[in-house]
Amino acid sequence: MNKGIFSLLFFAAILFSAQKPVQIAFLSDVHFQDLYGSFSDNDFKGITNPKNGKPTILRTMDSQLHSTRIFNENYFAFLKALDDIAAKGIKIVAMPGDFSDDGQAYNLRGLHLILNQYHQKYGMNFYLTTGNHDPVGPYRNEGGKDDFLGKDGNPLGIYSKENLGKTDNKIITKDIAESGYLEILNELKDFGFYPKKEDLFWSTPFGSEVFKNYSYKKALQSADYSKRMYEVAKGFSVPELSYVVEPVKGVWMIAIDGNTYIPKNFNENPQNTSNYKGASIGYNNVLTNKKHLIQWVKKIADDAKKNNKVLIAFTHYPMIDFNDGATTDIKNLLGEKKWQLERVPQEEVAKVFADAGLQIHFAGHMHINDTGIRKIGDNMLVNVQVPSLAAYLPGYKILTIQSSDKVEVETKILDEVPNFDELFPLYEKEYEALQKDQPKMLWNKDILKTKSYHDFMLFHLKELVRLRMIPSDWPKDFIQKGSTLNGEDLLLLVQNKSQLKEKGIALESFKKWTFDDLLLDVYKFQSADELAKKDIPAERLEQYQVLEKLFIENQSQDAFVLQLKSLFKILSLLSNGDPADHFEIDLKSKEVKRL
Repeated sequence: MNKGIFSLLFFAAILFSAQKPVQIAFLSDVHFQDLYGSFSDNDFKGITNPKNGKPTILRTMDSQLHSTRIFNENYFAFLKALDDIAAKGIKIVAMPGDFSDDGQAYNLRGLHLILNQYHQKYGMNFYLTTGNHDPVGPYRNEGGKDDFLGKDGNPLGIYSKENLGKTDNKIITKDIAESGYLEILNELKDFGFYPKKEDLFWSTPFGSEVFKNYSYKKALQSADYSKRMYEVAKGFSVPELSYVVEPVKGVWMIAIDGNTYIPKNFNENPQNTSNYKGASIGYNNVLTNKKHLIQWVKKIADDAKKNNKVLIAFTHYPMIDFNDGATTDIKNLLGEKKWQLERVPQEEVAKVFADAGLQIHFAGHMHINDTGIRKIGDNMLVNVQVPSLAAYLPGYKILTIQSSDKVEVETKILDEVPNFDELFPLYEKEYEALQKDQPKMLWNKDILKTKSYHDFMLFHLKELVRLRMIPSDWPKDFIQKGSTLNGEDLLLLVQNKSQLKEKGIALESFKKWTFDDLLLDVYKFQSADELAKKDIPAERLEQYQVLEKLFIENQSQDAFVLQLKSLFKILSLLSNGDPADHFEIDLKSKEVKRL
């Protein structure tokens, strides 16, 4: 080889290896509510917090502990996550939906302000896509909530119209209405929904932009709301905000708007937002009523390949079953409409998008940490579930693009969050008021003794399981039979003492945990995947394996034993899924390796 050419190639190799890998942080299901926001048409600023003298607009603890997300403390977690990302020097942040909690105007303004502050201070660029909470429907809708906290500790209603809500104690402001696509686009256009001058490429499913002849001016014209409509059903045109962007050379991010709002009554006015079904089912409805997205994704994937771009997809909804193969068993044990099973994507979803050319996809919606892998023919699709900051286990993901063939995914957990306990004095007042009313199931005040954000969110999960999940998801007789049992009792259902002695199983050590602990641990694994192991004693994890084996071997046809057999199988599947903490995706060998 010519010495000069060799030197040039060697220099190029050194230069490439010296370049810092591109990193993208994924923050999903932030559910931002502005604790310290204000209304444009009402002087109400919230109730005064005795701890710091600040007026605060917050929801009740009772409402938080009955919801799959918290509404208040995630405000502080969001700031902590952004500070972490800034400290790591990461400049690209993707937010796969539910960046707000029902898209109210005052929350969107507060979110805009924070994102802009981090952009100005740290040079961070944000790329958002919509979730089922932003917007709730395609068009603006009157709304409000009856579970804000009032100054006397009792619930306060905040509504967009006087005739809404059942409570007399209420505030009226238009800023609590549920924004539609137009309002969200107008408020947050700077965060991916419109092109920026510095973007190397930007386009929508409705634009005619070609990468080779890209023009910012033309892209800006195609970003207009009026040009981003499609017919979801005959005679019903609704907006959608998908886009693809090249924020740094060589990387295309495709933000897919998976919201599919299908009309309930085909004789209604297409502008009536209450006539549309919610979008929470996700991609199952995309396959039937939003097919243009599939063709567009295929075109973008083909173009990315032709132009040597690494393509990273993100959207609110999962493309792959997130139950680690346990969905059928969950359905058999609980019923097909329990455990949010209606949100599980059909297998066809993974096939369609893998065939379209997607390989790496980040999703939210389920508030869980999980990885799903599907290999279909020569194609592989990896679905990375980004945990929520507003649920157990609170965290976010960092994608590091090592090369065109290899990427690394790491989960960052928020154990410590400054000021997470700032609102506790207000919850004390709420608890006192609730005690006077003596509701059937009062929330556990010990949550106000938690010393870290991690412990607070774990307590939230525990209360959520007790107050909502067990009553709504599980067969009543199964819970009644199990509620008095501990680990030893479960063991003795399938083995007698002499059999256990022969196997060398120490019966006494199984007494340390209860049936309630077992159910909570199942939900820990559902939420946190392998990271749940840090919150379950190692001895108990080993005992679960013993019980699973013994229940599988047991031939009893007793209904309760069969239910427990299913439960231990579900636990085993949820706790032994694909790598979900820190892993590498090799697109060439089509392998996912735990790091």
